[in-house]
Amino acid sequence: MSVQTVHPASCWVSFFLGGMDAGTGMRFQGKISKWNDERGFGFIEPAKGGQELFVHIKAFAPGLGRPQVGAMVSFEVEPAQDGKKRAVRIEPMTVSRGRGNKPPVRQKSWNRASLSVLGVFVLSYPLILLFGRPLPYAWAAYLGMSVVTFGFYWVDKRAAEANAWRISESTLITLGALCGWPGAVVGQHVFQHKTIKESFRIQHWVSVIFNLLCFYALTTPLLTSIPQRWLR
Repeated sequence: MSVQTVHPASCWVSFFLGGMDAGTGMRFQGKISKWNDERGFGFIEPAKGGQELFVHIKAFAPGLGRPQVGAMVSFEVEPAQDGKKRAVRIEPMTVSRGRGNKPPVRQKSWNRASLSVLGVFVLSYPLILLFGRPLPYAWAAYLGMSVVTFGFYWVDKRAAEANAWRISESTLITLGALCGWPGAVVGQHVFQHKTIKESFRIQHWVSVIFNLLCFYALTTPLLTSIPQRWLR
């Protein structure tokens, strides 16, 4: 990917005159200094200094993944409706790694772990039907809540891209705990949504573990027989 070279002298003249000239078609370089994944916007710190520039998620080309704080990018500058300058037409920059630098963490690792848990759950369900104590209509509860939760993730993803009103994280977590976590796993994988923020990922896993513990405690003979042994 080619990046247009900007002459250093023109950059310094632009800064002394009050910042980068908007709408000139020139490309600049900088790094993402702040990013609000919930609302879909952040700020870029120009490499040559100066005021941070506002950037919206729509300025990134589709398929680039979620923006990461510290990522180096190239961009153009345009005036926004409020008269302030904003970064547009964002392109990632390839940064060479030294011997001591670690490769970036792959964003899909969380999804693979979640899909593995989902696979184990699906495979264990027939065993519970054969050897356990299956709950009546449990499959219907999981299927129905998963469809609802998947829809909520779809709506929240579209809201994030449009910078519209978002669904609260507590709602998504609650739906997952109430048997909707399989739909949450599929929604996260399909939409690549809610796969980075660590605090949400921890809450998501806690809700999954809570639901599975309750499910297996009620359907597994080994767990349901433990209280009876204590009463003997």
